[in-house]
Amino acid sequence: MNLHEFQGKSILKKYGVAIQEGIVVENANDAIEAAKKLNAETGTEWFVVKAQIHAGGRGKGSVIETGSHGVVIAKGLNEVEEKVNGILGGHLVTAQTTDKGKKVNKVLIAEDAYAPDFDKTSEYYMSVLLNRETGRNIIMYSTEGGMNIEEVAEKTPHLIHKEEIDPKVGVTSFQCRKVAFNLGLSGKAFKDMVKFVKALYAAYEGCDASMFEINPVLKTCDDRIIAVDSKVSLDSNALYRHPDYLEMRDLSEEDPMDVEADAAGLNYVNLDGNVGCMVNGAGLAMATMDIIKQSGGEPANFLDVGGTADADRVEKAFNIILKDKNVQGILVNIFGGIVRCDRVAKGIVQAYKSIGEIPVPIIVRLQGTNAIEAKEIVDNSGLNVHSAITLKEAADKVKSLVH
Repeated sequence: MNLHEFQGKSILKKYGVAIQEGIVVENANDAIEAAKKLNAETGTEWFVVKAQIHAGGRGKGSVIETGSHGVVIAKGLNEVEEKVNGILGGHLVTAQTTDKGKKVNKVLIAEDAYAPDFDKTSEYYMSVLLNRETGRNIIMYSTEGGMNIEEVAEKTPHLIHKEEIDPKVGVTSFQCRKVAFNLGLSGKAFKDMVKFVKALYAAYEGCDASMFEINPVLKTCDDRIIAVDSKVSLDSNALYRHPDYLEMRDLSEEDPMDVEADAAGLNYVNLDGNVGCMVNGAGLAMATMDIIKQSGGEPANFLDVGGTADADRVEKAFNIILKDKNVQGILVNIFGGIVRCDRVAKGIVQAYKSIGEIPVPIIVRLQGTNAIEAKEIVDNSGLNVHSAITLKEAADKVKSLVH
């Protein structure tokens, strides 16, 4: 589950990470009040207005309706309303969005952490994530903060450092000092960076995150180390341990089909192909996508209905698949181990009739307990449903029926 910048910063602050202070708002009037409050609490006279969407590159992005960037500076209270109105309610297009952009429903009014002497500040990159090759967490960091880290990795890989964390020990003081040393820090900034790294790693582990990315980490002109931005992804499988974080989920930022599938308890991933898949079991789903590829088609989705493929779940799965306008056919591939094939077949027929006219052909392969009875139910249903027994037969029917 992805979080907004202001949500990520609230977690960081909870774990003792120093952050750029800010207040999230949803209208211009509240933005002015937020700016006044920040001025009173921090003394800041300039304010950073940041669009809150789940996408990177906001500063370089552009709001379709106004042409404003997604991150702008208000040089005083008198500019706050204008800057907010240039972003809020518009659609921000960045390198990580579609051409239609993402609607900005919230903006963060933040202090100007670069004042009063911009030339004496420095930006760094830092993230904590899992190295899937070693199965260990790593702290990745660079002196090239504020930039696209992928570009830095491609052009100047020697500027990216990695610190691997032993899970039996956790991050050590030595490693935190090594990070500060490699970033070229000294004095107060060195000590603050050591504290920053320890607290950042504690936040990463404490909230069961899959990634914490801070770009940039800022060394202020008075040598404080603070998080100016935050990109946080939480492990959805661990959210049962963090009901307070689950409340941070912003459904408006997610694909409506993904939200609907999640609510129905279906494991669904949208793809770009033309053949919809409905399968029970992740391994069988992967094999089914291979079948579709071999038949000359392209899988339109990954959809695992789980072990209880009853009529209700099948109907919900059909409805989700059919919302994809690129789907020209649906392959249902169910192994009847936990659930009997004849029950699945009855569920498919019932769901088909409940939905009404389905405009694309459906190929059904049911194998396992009562597979023969299931085939008879499908064949005698009178519906636009084609049964198959073997994987090859299913592939051949996909090839002949889907163009």
